[in-house]
Amino acid sequence: MSEFLMLDVDGTEVKISSPAKVYFTEREETKLDLVRYYQAVAEPLLATLRGRPLMLERYPDGASGKSWFQKRVPKSAPEWLTTTVVSTPNGTTSDALVAADLAHILWAVNLGCIGFHVWPIHADQPEIADELRVDLDPSPGVGFEEIRSVAVLTRDFLREHGIEAKVKTSGSRGLHIYVGLEPRWDSYEVRAAAVALARALERKYPDLITAQWWKEERGSRVFIDFNQNAPHKTVFGAWCVRPRVGAQVSTPLFWSELDSVDPAELTIATVPARVAEAGDPWRDSVPQSLEPLLEMSRHDLSHGLMDAPWPPVYPKQPNEPPRVAPSRAKQMPADRDG
Repeated sequence: MSEFLMLDVDGTEVKISSPAKVYFTEREETKLDLVRYYQAVAEPLLATLRGRPLMLERYPDGASGKSWFQKRVPKSAPEWLTTTVVSTPNGTTSDALVAADLAHILWAVNLGCIGFHVWPIHADQPEIADELRVDLDPSPGVGFEEIRSVAVLTRDFLREHGIEAKVKTSGSRGLHIYVGLEPRWDSYEVRAAAVALARALERKYPDLITAQWWKEERGSRVFIDFNQNAPHKTVFGAWCVRPRVGAQVSTPLFWSELDSVDPAELTIATVPARVAEAGDPWRDSVPQSLEPLLEMSRHDLSHGLMDAPWPPVYPKQPNEPPRVAPSRAKQMPADRDG
């Protein structure tokens, strides 16, 4: 194979260098195989990613090689590339790639991007977060069966409150539940809703689900990671390929197949055929209201609950409890635990 290929991607020329380089060693799949995968799932991929900023997870030598996260597009980027300014929690800004079309995705793949981490905003409306993302995080001793059970319980709880949710594999050990939102709320409000959801699920299923931020308090339960909804947080994208030797895909599912699916088998070799046969499980999604969860949040706060802890990279937030693990707090003087 030649040292590079030039692809015409809907009128935009994209160069793919070293197309025969092996990226995924389990089946010897190459950079070109990754390109062909994204071409095969372009329609559902762009239905969920289009217009959103992306953080790149780059593996120029394939999934087994060295890697780094990259928010900024390089100065050598082509003029046609669409970017937008994004911020970190401490206020640092950078020009991030926008998923404007398939050419943008393949341009990043050529840089060795295996894994796109996606903002819950659109570049043209950055003040609005239009997705609630529920990351079901397994604690030690928790298997996929427990994760699957919690996903169904979460779906049913949301449905009881008039909210329809979607599900996808994480591409690794877990599941992600998404709620597409009406464009009315910012990331602070979406995170508040996620905190309220986590606490409500913990109250209802205390032996199975936890909302406790500190790992020492979780036990062998599934953690509802509400802080994935904090401002400037990204989540691994739907239809995106994980940097694993088996080329697993973070795959949207129909709820009806959740009991039978094996996430390890959802790869760049199998997912295109699924899409061709059954279509996009998320295709009929309708934007939902966040108000039922925000009402739970207001109820919790009015009854004396503080905000949940934020990640350490964020400035101290109003009504946030001491940002220190409970075991350490017991050892600290009272005037030092804030």
